[in-house]
Amino acid sequence: MVTLGEFSGLGLRDAVSRWSIWSRPRQWVAVTLTSMAVTVVLTVVSALVFPVSLGQLGILAMLAGLAIAQTEVTRQIERQRRMLSQGPHITVTSVWLLPAALLVPPQLVAALGVIIYVYLAFRSWNGTRPGEAHRVAANATTMILSGFGAALAGHLADGHSVSTVVAGALGYFLVNTALTGLGLYLTDPAKATAESCLGTMDDNLLELATLCVGGLLVMVLSHEPLLSVLVILPLYVLQRSMLIKRLEELATTDQKTQLLNATTWQDGAQREISRAERENGSFGALMIDLDHFKRINDTYGHLAGDDVLKAVAAVVKQETRAHDLVGRFGGEEFVALLPSTSKEDAIVTAERIRQRISELVIPTQTNEGEEVSIENRTASIGVAAFPLDGTSIEEVMAAADAAVYAAKNSGRNRVVGSVAPTRELAAVA
Repeated sequence: MVTLGEFSGLGLRDAVSRWSIWSRPRQWVAVTLTSMAVTVVLTVVSALVFPVSLGQLGILAMLAGLAIAQTEVTRQIERQRRMLSQGPHITVTSVWLLPAALLVPPQLVAALGVIIYVYLAFRSWNGTRPGEAHRVAANATTMILSGFGAALAGHLADGHSVSTVVAGALGYFLVNTALTGLGLYLTDPAKATAESCLGTMDDNLLELATLCVGGLLVMVLSHEPLLSVLVILPLYVLQRSMLIKRLEELATTDQKTQLLNATTWQDGAQREISRAERENGSFGALMIDLDHFKRINDTYGHLAGDDVLKAVAAVVKQETRAHDLVGRFGGEEFVALLPSTSKEDAIVTAERIRQRISELVIPTQTNEGEEVSIENRTASIGVAAFPLDGTSIEEVMAAADAAVYAAKNSGRNRVVGSVAPTRELAAVA
């Protein structure tokens, strides 16, 4: 016979076992739960040690009200940004938590973090994957601990207001970057990169920009609190510009490989050919086709095939220059346009790419979740040049495409330079 207490205990354990947090990697769960425990302990200790004045409660109420008002004004923008984000998602919560860290006791910083993230979860992220309870709790924990870091750094600075604000902002940024990067790394260590964990230069500049606004808000709250409402409009413009930038990236980038998509590459190639014509210059063009790619999809599944495409795209990007145009034409075909490059130099670049692809060892999973490593992949690469192989981008790429077919017909896994203008190849065919 099961007593009511035992039944309740079984029901509770069953409910807890179904929480979505347990589907995350064990290391991530361990670090996240530890961070939450540390946050709770520090908050409780702070509540016992630091007294709270009515003025500090007023600052908390003002910051919470401003954060809620800003959330309502930018709710649809934030929701879209959250759904479209990849890697670290930069919010503007530091605008509110930095002033709190420097003006009120730590326990009120924790209270403000909870208020902001609960409100965001219900108003901006509700119904989206990033709005899952454990994700919201993890993000709130990271931001609260970052606020604690800012409070400690500001206290250690022990100088005039400017140095205190700078130290607090630096402390916030370092703690936030470390915790966010660690969490993203533990989510999938095999695929983690410095950029995916720590964010791009633009991501970090955006975080620093919000901290600058937060630093200014410290000064405003200290001298003219009523003017603090003026911060909402700049934040709205900032978040809207971030959304527009992300939409522009989606419109120009192939989402599997993060290279230029075919349309954007074609537009860039047309501009490059116009420049080369004006300056009587030249450029090299590469057409890269993976050999027997269909076998990968048939053997391991399309997700494994996507990992192969990403790995090859990374190689092509690494072996070309920052100003070269690198894109995906669809399927397993990649293209690269190398400005101010002769055909001979383009062939050298193509050979480096071919060699690097053949050396790839790509960890991935089958559709059934089995861990596998894909290696011994090869590519056939055709090389052409402007104006040697054509006077338009269509003619140059047709010559490169014909060279790819020549590479495949002669055994694959090789680089072949075009040997005749497009019109002569067509006549032969």
